[in-house]
Amino acid sequence: MNSMPVVLDRRQLLAAFAAGASLAPGVSMFAQPRMPVRPIPGTDETLPIVGLGSTRPVMALPELGVERVAAIVETLFSHGGRMVDTWPRFPENDAAFGEILSRAPWRDELFVAINLADADGYAGLGRFDQLVADYGRAQIDLLNVGSLIGLDTLWPELRRLRDAGRARYIGVTAAQAALYGELETFLGREQPDFVMVNYSVTEREVEQRILPMLVDKGIAVLVSRPFINGAYFERLENVALPEWTAAFDCASWAEFSLQYILANPAVTCVLTETTNPLHMAENALTAFKPVPDAPARQRMGQFMDAL
Repeated sequence: MNSMPVVLDRRQLLAAFAAGASLAPGVSMFAQPRMPVRPIPGTDETLPIVGLGSTRPVMALPELGVERVAAIVETLFSHGGRMVDTWPRFPENDAAFGEILSRAPWRDELFVAINLADADGYAGLGRFDQLVADYGRAQIDLLNVGSLIGLDTLWPELRRLRDAGRARYIGVTAAQAALYGELETFLGREQPDFVMVNYSVTEREVEQRILPMLVDKGIAVLVSRPFINGAYFERLENVALPEWTAAFDCASWAEFSLQYILANPAVTCVLTETTNPLHMAENALTAFKPVPDAPARQRMGQFMDAL
């Protein structure tokens, strides 16, 4: 008779990854508790609340190697994560990442997004068919106009692809406050399924108008730049984590920003970028932690503003 799989707790799992992400026989990474989910508005579908923004690891594939990047995807999936966001860059890298996305057991479970930009560039509409083929899919889960680039040209094409069943959902991304005006204008006339915005404990402008607007319109919210592309950690390199964060079980600066973001019910999923499976594990495990209440979130923002 086969024995039941051994489930690792947080401390044991992180220790295993630190030792090289090699687990002993009979220890199942896939037996971890399932990650909390939030609904995609207007549907009966949900998304786990922490995902992977894949740009950094995909760009670094030649240096990291395929198995290192595959370990990042495996780590996300082993904690119940499903959302993987992609932005095409180079044919060789994208094809290699497609091989990773096509692996069992996550091949049919991941929720994969593609961001396209100007109609004529490498990441333009002309790359869509090849990318879908590279990713081993007949249909992509989410197709975005990245950074609103080429929006007027691309948006009608995205609607056509959704209507034809080539994309299940369509949306746009706006990862800097300078794009919020254009985004508001777009939202005044269109109804995307998803919008991706930058949001962190240090980049909170989106709370003022954009997030309430997205909630009112019933649009799913993806969050990018929770760590400001690494600048967040540089800013906090010599700063001690305040003792009062223990009240919501916060143990690191990564958790500090992620818990702040996830406390906002407008957020459907936050995308974390990393080239390290251990960091992916830490980010994914934050999904299981409590979130700070409103007074604590205000204190977190004030703390960051005072630095």
